[in-house]
Amino acid sequence: MTYLWLITGAALIVAAAALMKARKLAKRLERLTESYWELRYEHGQLRARLNRLDPEPANDAPDPARQPGVTAFVPLSSLKR
Repeated sequence: MTYLWLITGAALIVAAAALMKARKLAKRLERLTESYWELRYEHGQLRARLNRLDPEPANDAPDPARQPGVTAFVPLSSLKR
C-alpha cells in the first residue's frame, strides 16, 4: 500500500512540474508572438517610409524583352526556301 502512495505522490510531483513548464512555455510563446507582430508592423512602416523617400521607377513602358510576341504574317513561300 505504501508503494502505491509513493507512485501517486511522484506522479503528482511530475504533473505539477509539467504544468509549471507548460505555463512558462505558453507565456514565452505569447511574448514571441507579440514580438513577431511588432516586427512585422515596424517592417511595414519602414517599407512605407522608404517608398515615400525613394519610390520605385514607374513601369509605364515595359522592357522590350518582356513584351509578348507579336503575331505577324509569314508567307509560305519564304518558308520553302
